[in-house]
Amino acid sequence: MQVVRLGQTDLKVSRIGLGCWAFSGVDTWGEQDRSDAIRTVHAALDAGINFFDTAEAYGDGESEQVLGQALAGRRHEAIIASKVRFANLRRADLIAACERSLRNLRTDVIDLYQVHWPNREVDIAETGAALLELQKQGKIRFIGVSNFGMQDLQEFIEHCPCATDQVPYNLLWRAIEYRILPACLEHNIGVLAYSPLAQGLLTGKFFSAEDVPEERRRTRFFSPDRPLARHGDQGCEKEVFAAIDRLRRICDEIGQPMAKTALAWLLYQPGVTAVLAGARKPEQLRLNADADALQLDKELLDQMDRATQEIKITIGDNPDMWESESRYR
Repeated sequence: MQVVRLGQTDLKVSRIGLGCWAFSGVDTWGEQDRSDAIRTVHAALDAGINFFDTAEAYGDGESEQVLGQALAGRRHEAIIASKVRFANLRRADLIAACERSLRNLRTDVIDLYQVHWPNREVDIAETGAALLELQKQGKIRFIGVSNFGMQDLQEFIEHCPCATDQVPYNLLWRAIEYRILPACLEHNIGVLAYSPLAQGLLTGKFFSAEDVPEERRRTRFFSPDRPLARHGDQGCEKEVFAAIDRLRRICDEIGQPMAKTALAWLLYQPGVTAVLAGARKPEQLRLNADADALQLDKELLDQMDRATQEIKITIGDNPDMWESESRYR
């Protein structure tokens, strides 16, 4: 497993990280057996994956608790990233949230502590000062953000060093390529790609929108008439599944699973430090880990790029997967 420097920090993280949202067992993913989750964490460590991403918002601390239990006795092998809710960005709330996360994770330090979403009702200077206070106390090692667009990112780094920006990025969802990715490259901020398989669309197991679980049919890929949709965009269901079919043919030609190939494609994109791929069972984890070794030549990368260009143009430069009125700025 390749390891790389995380932004401008001295942390060395595996290029494939384990995203732990599904450990919370929330409606989006269905029930999660805790023993499966623990075995998945152990399988990750055994495969050379040392980077684990969670958040206090994932199941109201459940994901953190599962990860903390799984790392008992092996904490020294892991780099833990967690996130603070946007509602907890005032000083007192942020410090209390960090203490809860430390308890949930059964650790005395969080390696990368991230602001989950911007909160523009809270002075960014207050948030930055609280994060620096936690860092000085040794409770967090480095600071990052998640779901920050160019303007929010620029304002944040004026008050606080920022190692990473965690944003949605995959073969189908390429909105960050317009502005956020170039900004991160300019400022040497590592990009952590979440939703790298587009909530399962890039596994190749879905052939139409009706095959996708209802809880996952609420992104801007799908019609605004879907029951859980929060956007007013037209959606691009037909185009998305046509692109998936093109990718399926490409993957069949090279004899590789679509999920593995899609993860590998991300590792070739400039500015991407690590790909945070979720897994609920060890066998899923091992498939994700294998993507690190998959070699893709320029011709194949170009084919994959062309296969999804129409979706990139349709989605445009709004990185918000769920809302038309972007929460990014």
